[in-house]
Amino acid sequence: MSKMKKIAGWGGVTVLAVVVAGVVASWQPEIAPLAADATHSFSEAQIARGKTLADLGDCAVCHTRSGGERNAGGLAMAIPFGTIYSTNITPDVETGIGNWSYAAFERAMRHGVDRQGRYLYPAFPYTAFTRTSDDDLQALYAYLMSQPPVNYRPPVTDLHFPFNIRQGIFAWNLLFLTPGAMQENPAQSAAWNRGAYLAEGLGHCSACHSPRNVLFGEKTGGDHLAGGVAEGWTAPALTGRSPAPLDWTQQDLVDFMRTGYSANHGVAAGPMAPVIEEGLSRLPQADLQAIAVYLRSYHPETAAGATAATLNAKAERQVEPLSSQGARLFSGACMACHAQEKGAQMAGVRPSLALNTNLFAEAPDNAIRVVLDGIQRPANAELGYMPGFRHNLDDAQIAILLNYLRQHYAGQAPWPDLTAQVSRLRAETAQK
Repeated sequence: MSKMKKIAGWGGVTVLAVVVAGVVASWQPEIAPLAADATHSFSEAQIARGKTLADLGDCAVCHTRSGGERNAGGLAMAIPFGTIYSTNITPDVETGIGNWSYAAFERAMRHGVDRQGRYLYPAFPYTAFTRTSDDDLQALYAYLMSQPPVNYRPPVTDLHFPFNIRQGIFAWNLLFLTPGAMQENPAQSAAWNRGAYLAEGLGHCSACHSPRNVLFGEKTGGDHLAGGVAEGWTAPALTGRSPAPLDWTQQDLVDFMRTGYSANHGVAAGPMAPVIEEGLSRLPQADLQAIAVYLRSYHPETAAGATAATLNAKAERQVEPLSSQGARLFSGACMACHAQEKGAQMAGVRPSLALNTNLFAEAPDNAIRVVLDGIQRPANAELGYMPGFRHNLDDAQIAILLNYLRQHYAGQAPWPDLTAQVSRLRAETAQK
């Protein structure tokens, strides 16, 4: 018994020593706040460059709550472990980053640690932002510190134990954070390197479009950009693994990033719409071309297949006669806006459902969400708005409609248990 006690005692000491060592290793010092009379000197060119970089990084998308002032924080991000609220990144001294030096800002962007020495949650994609160059980080800092301060204190992030212990992020960073600016690949073109820098750095495309492992780290290798989840929506693959019926050409990618619409693929919806509205659409054309060059490198060169015209024509032939409930629902709810050959052109664009990636996807979630709530915030107003059918169609009707579209427009097998999935998402997305 005494031997067991000794073993237990030494085991306890060992555990305690490991815990203490972990705490010591993970400790980060506070960076002194700027003096109350501190002033900044930024050039107009630096501030303008910083604004473009802020647009690329979607700063306002995540740091502006509904009805709130720009970049003042408070946007709620629900995750399985609780709710994260975005911070105030205006230069307000009390509630924002007004007393942050550039050194404090750089540490947050490169290492995921705030001025006070607290670890930031990876919902803030510092694992991508760390790849930004020193000059660009300085320009971004110049822009943020030159904006009007907003005195607003967002709600405190509320996560369940043990995820509320920020020190634990130290271990996560050891696994998934490689700090430092991105280096060019000499084997690639200047356009490819520029696109990689924009997409993998401040653009943080992989944060949404790559799958995650059990520790919430991005999968790499062949899974990089192979599709993920963002705010409950499926973020489709940006590689050749995309379920889209037509491959994404460079021009398709540029059009989609610039306007939120590609005639060969469809309209941006869900979380992607504000990313385009507030971010990608504001980038210089040369940068959009560079991103497209980079993303196209993930698509294998394939022989020419079906065209948009042939797929649309085939779909149009299958609509009539209205011999099924699905066809009749489509005729009453969808045809006026989505038919390619019949009826007058309504306001906005006329997206083809035969080319809609959501109908070819393995999971029906995106398609269900669009039918339930429509597109109330398009990437730009000229695209037009789509009404939601939450209050017009019941779960069974939406399931019948979507499986009709999936079979007759996409040529895919019906989604199983679709009515139950519609019911689930209707409840999850109900207005509180």
